[in-house]
Amino acid sequence: MGAADRFVLAAVRMSRALGISAVLIGALVVGLGTSIPELLVSTLASRAGELDVAMANIVGSNTANVTLVLGAAALVGPVMTRTRILRREGVLMLVAVCVLAVMLSDGQIGRPEGMALLIGLVVALALLVIWSAQPESSDAALPVQEEESEIILWAEALIGVVSLVLTVFAADLLLGGSLDLGERFGLAPAFLGVLLGIGTSLPELATTLAAVRRHQSDLIVGNVLGSNLFNSLAVAGTVGVVGPGLLTDLSVPALVAMLAAALVAGAFAHSGERLVRFEGAILLVVFAGFTLMNY
Repeated sequence: MGAADRFVLAAVRMSRALGISAVLIGALVVGLGTSIPELLVSTLASRAGELDVAMANIVGSNTANVTLVLGAAALVGPVMTRTRILRREGVLMLVAVCVLAVMLSDGQIGRPEGMALLIGLVVALALLVIWSAQPESSDAALPVQEEESEIILWAEALIGVVSLVLTVFAADLLLGGSLDLGERFGLAPAFLGVLLGIGTSLPELATTLAAVRRHQSDLIVGNVLGSNLFNSLAVAGTVGVVGPGLLTDLSVPALVAMLAAALVAGAFAHSGERLVRFEGAILLVVFAGFTLMNY
């Protein structure tokens, strides 16, 4: 947790030093960075012929991000949101998740679909950069504090990378034990993939809780949106290119649940422009139900 806290602090300082949107930092640096475990696990699984595990990892991670991660954050403290962010970045994430669900609903993914998802990632990242540069996004850039007026940008970037590596490493240690137990009990590939998705969401959870402690709601929102964008487009696209094939165990209800969870979280965030403890508790219940549904 200490590495995650230092990672968030580095991200905040970079946002202040560069004078850019904290949501963009959250999406590109925090969100994409903490999705590296999903990329590694899914790519390795697809290369090994475990396509169901690879895709269930993505579905499980996307669902855990908007239920477990946001729900836990809201229990710790209110997560402030803004309508403009939900209508742009939030809708962009929903479109990516919906496209992924539709592509996987016929029980297969090929290289053309994988390439289309990767192209979609380039478009999504370009939109994030363009939106963050618009004048109305400047309010998301945090004011520079006196003690941070002489930030050494490369040092903060280096600290952020090292902290992220430590966060991912700590999550992988916990994940390794979970996978061993899953294999011993002979769990179905889809359920094992869902467990992988939950495990690979631990970096997002750690950084989000650290951001709550520092009252950085924009980083929290950017983290979740960026992570789901990266999972749905970059990770799924890479899997489609590297190991295309048929899905025999990933169910359509799991895909519907992934999309429904994102919609519920979005609706909660839009109401009153904040996520409160009661809504966080509901998201955690949804997360538990999703996990049991895939057992």
